[in-house]
Amino acid sequence: MRMLLVSGALSAALLAGCVGTPSLDGSMGAPSFGALQDMCGSTPVDYGADAQSVYSAFYDAYVAERRGGLSKERFCAFQAGIAQRYGAYRANPGPEAQAAWANFFLDQRAQALSWRAAVDPTLRAG
Repeated sequence: MRMLLVSGALSAALLAGCVGTPSLDGSMGAPSFGALQDMCGSTPVDYGADAQSVYSAFYDAYVAERRGGLSKERFCAFQAGIAQRYGAYRANPGPEAQAAWANFFLDQRAQALSWRAAVDPTLRAG
């Protein structure tokens, strides 16, 4: 039950931040989730039920990278860090690991939004 509660809270929080994010296949002229992962030359990760949320974070970081607010090296390090933490969570998927993954990912999502907001005037208030 506790695991479902954490998962539900994570899903709700991330869903609120996903409004306007393209689908995984790259709708609205955006690159697909696979294409974003391929940009860094690493093996694509299957994020399962978290794929859309992770894509949202990757897409926001991608927009920042494309508009000069983030280096490609930092973009790739961002992806690698998320992949590494997700792998650790999947290797030991108990409630504590899930909570740690959720907290880590929410911080990463906020970072990606911050990078994008710095270069994308449509995300700034006013």
